[in-house]
Amino acid sequence: MPVNTQQTVNLPVVALVLANLVPVLGVLYLDWDVGSIVVLYWAENLIVGGYTLLKMLATGGSGELSHMLFFCIHYGFFCVIHGLAILELTRFAGEVTSIPAQDSWPGPLVLIQMFVDLGRQVLNAAPEEFLWACLGLLLSHGVSFMLLFIGQQEYRQTNKKKLMSAPYKRIAVLQITVIAGGFLITALGSPTGMLVVLVALKTGMDIMLHNRSHKTDHTAETSSTAEKTQGEQQWK
Repeated sequence: MPVNTQQTVNLPVVALVLANLVPVLGVLYLDWDVGSIVVLYWAENLIVGGYTLLKMLATGGSGELSHMLFFCIHYGFFCVIHGLAILELTRFAGEVTSIPAQDSWPGPLVLIQMFVDLGRQVLNAAPEEFLWACLGLLLSHGVSFMLLFIGQQEYRQTNKKKLMSAPYKRIAVLQITVIAGGFLITALGSPTGMLVVLVALKTGMDIMLHNRSHKTDHTAETSSTAEKTQGEQQWK
């Protein structure tokens, strides 16, 4: 049986806020710039994509392997486009140094090479503490996955269509806003106060999207339980 809903919904929100405090500390004490912040949030898209694959596997098992492969290709391409926008922002801010290109990979593997090269270029703008910040985001999404998707059995109220579309909606609502704000802040000279406001905006939108998503799931679960109870009473 699922554990207390209110408690498990609050714990992922706390983890989310704590993970998003890392960029604030980076701005205030580690001289992080706008490039460091948007690169971290781009990497978060990869983390979200990884947990989406786990959710698809938990929902449909090995029968979802073909859809998981399709998601990797399609979402990977989407992240490449997003990464190009990140590169433009970091170049605009003067924070990227070029990395020599690798030798071409054979045949169709060149498509994977393009993604790898882009990742190298984007991560080149990352701060030294980047791995710790990524670990915080990884744990934050992991808490939500374990307590809500698995613990609250949200996998029973979802399907592959919802799972595959969720990361795109997140990027459209949240990441585009972050990039637009990043360009504005860069044009203003990256003042510390504006950087903190950008992180706060992203955190607030994160919480909003999280609550909206899981409110929908729990509403569906409650409706299903009520219908089941009503049906049992009719048979009595």
